[in-house]
Amino acid sequence: MTNSSHPAPHRAQWPALAAAGVTVVLWASAFVSIRSAGEAYSPGALALGRLLAGSLVLGCILLIRREGLPPRAAWPGIAVSGLLWFGVYMVVLNWGEQEVDAGTAAMIVNIGPILIALLGARLLGETLPPRLLAGMGVSFAGAVTVGLSMSGNGGASTLGVALCLLAAVGYAAGVVGQKPALAHASAMQVTTFGCLIGTVACLPFVGQLVDEAGRAPLSATLNMVYLGVFPTALAFTTWAYALARTTAGRMGATTYAVPALVVLMSWLALDEIPGLLTFAGGALCLVGVGLSRSRPKKASQASVVPTAPVSEPSSTAAGGPESRS
Repeated sequence: MTNSSHPAPHRAQWPALAAAGVTVVLWASAFVSIRSAGEAYSPGALALGRLLAGSLVLGCILLIRREGLPPRAAWPGIAVSGLLWFGVYMVVLNWGEQEVDAGTAAMIVNIGPILIALLGARLLGETLPPRLLAGMGVSFAGAVTVGLSMSGNGGASTLGVALCLLAAVGYAAGVVGQKPALAHASAMQVTTFGCLIGTVACLPFVGQLVDEAGRAPLSATLNMVYLGVFPTALAFTTWAYALARTTAGRMGATTYAVPALVVLMSWLALDEIPGLLTFAGGALCLVGVGLSRSRPKKASQASVVPTAPVSEPSSTAAGGPESRS
């Protein structure tokens, strides 16, 4: 007897894939905006301004939707992601990129998805399918290739490398902390209150933000607002929506598409013509993402229902009902 219930889950995956696509495109665009805003704003002030704009937009949408406060069970994960991802990650990454060249920063921070997969397996009980591991390996090789092609001469410092490593750890820990919260609260709730916690954590930089906003060109301030509204408010919400419907490891691997998109956007928006090595690295990133999200053909052939009921695989069970640059 043929089981007709299998095609439905595949159709249900498309909204999550679309949400993940929105996230990686907007996070890639953030690198272009940071280039402008970072010239006028210090790392802490830029992070605070971005989070303030994001919190304002998210707070208004939450009030309109009347979603209210998240359940108590969701708060530990929201607090972890808010402090480490929205707060620590944004500040130390901005700071680290001032100490090392962009290529070096990209290579180090792209350790994050690997850490997400390992932490997800250890703390969340997620599986590590061979295709996921192979895809992440290919994508990481592509990210390293892009980074090497963009690296300057002698642009790295010990402090800068340490800050980028801290950013990668904060990013990974924030994602893994966010995942359980999405089993209890909506993507909008988790994102809004995580952003608010990050904003509070960055309040010590309020003096710098006020001082620098008075001297910054309008273009830099508009880029900071853009970072808050789109790569933060919108992209973090679509990320949470997609994360609730898949494993943390698979979502982390998806972000390896960002370096390839950054190369393309820099070419189109900044007239920075990439070299062949950069193109090759970007292509490897995309191939790896495709491999990490693919499924063996045998899984689609399991349409014959045996006499005993079959439980869902653990990677599907890990997804909850719901779930930045």
